[in-house]
Amino acid sequence: MTVSAHQDTFARDHLPPPEMQPAFLFDLPELQYPERLNCVVELLDKMVAGKHAEHIAIHGRDLRWTYADLLDQVNRICRVLREDLQLVPGNRVLLRGANDPMMAACFLAVVKAGCIAVPTMPLLRSKELGAIVERARIGAALCSHDLREEMDALSSTTTAPMQVLYFNAAAADGLEQRMLSKPAHFDAVDTAAEDICMIGFTSGTTGLPKGTMHYHRDILAICDCFPRSTLACTAEDIFIGTPPLAFTFGLGGLLLFPMRVGAATVLIDKMTPDMLLQSIQIFGATICFTAPTFYRRMAPLLQQYDLSSLKKTVSAGEALPLATRDIWRQASGLEMIDGIGSTEMLHIFISAAGERIRPGATGLPIPGYRACILDDNGNQVAPGVIGRLAVKGPTGCRYLADPRQADYVCNGWNVTGDAYRMDSDGYFWYCARTDDMIVSAGYNIAGPEVEEALLQHPAVAECCVVGCDDAERGRIVKAYVVPAPHISADAALAKRLQEFVKNNIAPYKYPRAIEFCTELPRTETGKLQRYKLRNPA
Repeated sequence: MTVSAHQDTFARDHLPPPEMQPAFLFDLPELQYPERLNCVVELLDKMVAGKHAEHIAIHGRDLRWTYADLLDQVNRICRVLREDLQLVPGNRVLLRGANDPMMAACFLAVVKAGCIAVPTMPLLRSKELGAIVERARIGAALCSHDLREEMDALSSTTTAPMQVLYFNAAAADGLEQRMLSKPAHFDAVDTAAEDICMIGFTSGTTGLPKGTMHYHRDILAICDCFPRSTLACTAEDIFIGTPPLAFTFGLGGLLLFPMRVGAATVLIDKMTPDMLLQSIQIFGATICFTAPTFYRRMAPLLQQYDLSSLKKTVSAGEALPLATRDIWRQASGLEMIDGIGSTEMLHIFISAAGERIRPGATGLPIPGYRACILDDNGNQVAPGVIGRLAVKGPTGCRYLADPRQADYVCNGWNVTGDAYRMDSDGYFWYCARTDDMIVSAGYNIAGPEVEEALLQHPAVAECCVVGCDDAERGRIVKAYVVPAPHISADAALAKRLQEFVKNNIAPYKYPRAIEFCTELPRTETGKLQRYKLRNPA
């Protein structure tokens, strides 16, 4: 490793030892990065120095910034961090905010100043924030004023001293007021390509979140893989979507990817399906990023809007049901670009677009990444065999001081926790999370396959399938179902759904128990929290 710019070495000191880290691949010419690298210089400063200074970078709810405007804001925030808060390279800075221009500027400024950004979901409570503050040894925070309540409550959950500045507020001691007195020039810290610039905490679909550490080099690598080879985006594109910037799916799709090509992004918080469709129409968005559930909810509303600008729609965050893909294609005429990524890998590593799409399959490893299926002993299996998805590429898992590193990395491969099979053409087909495989009376049943069958029934709006203990069969398949509007949820409907599943997939897979509910537990990023249904207590 080259000489680090970090004066505060906490994060680097708590990297997994080299032998526990995955193998990294840099086979592509575009992945050859210099030893000294500040990713914000590449994404912003060089864009302004080139031909993009007056191009729109960010559309907000009631403002828009050019790339030159964004650079001005970022540099002033850098000055506040270094001069007012006296932060040094390597310090961790907690970020709290919804999707808006200032949240984006704060992330970029923290990284440009040589510090480590720790973005957090807006809906986290003080107890959850306290755990992150303690684990990442946070020394400062930049927080949207409307999220102040939980920050104020932090004093009761953590003893760590922390400086806090609030933005999106007119307060005399707020971030914007301090920025006014600062010059709009700042020389980026001369970081190493392998200096940590971000700690992303996982979204908690399986319980206690893990801190994933990423280098400056990693930020550019995700921009030079999926967006270049699969999404094929250009400076003329306008990105839009719903995933929070604190979620790596959103950070890449709604900030980093557009900046890498000089495109524009729309950052508006608290999007509903109606609002997202209306915003696509208003801003002329061309590329949309959101989760499968959102596409399913938007499909019946499409005819109310002019979406002629929309060219590409990307689904990730959780598995894309074939029924949702079909509904979206019939309503929009667009074939969904599906993808799988993870916070550990930073973004999408398997996907397909255009003629390479095979409905039902996630896709192929994108250029820069390799993937295979492993058995429980870490051996690669033949095509058609279900096993553990394993991947390697220019990014990979580096947990912050977490023994679960040993579970994620196996013989150099990142093992994602997903059960997949690979066909003879190299396409990868999702089966379940490995902990969602249900063994019932000796049969292996993938919960998502049963969900897929249920979603084909018009009475089902959403559903989640888990395994439940059973004295006779060991485990049984149980479905939690959100009925479609105006549908009576009763025993007769449960019976119809059971028969429907029996007639569409192998009968032994049908849900022997069905519970109706008004909503399913989800993370702030829209992922189903199946563990809450497996363990209702």
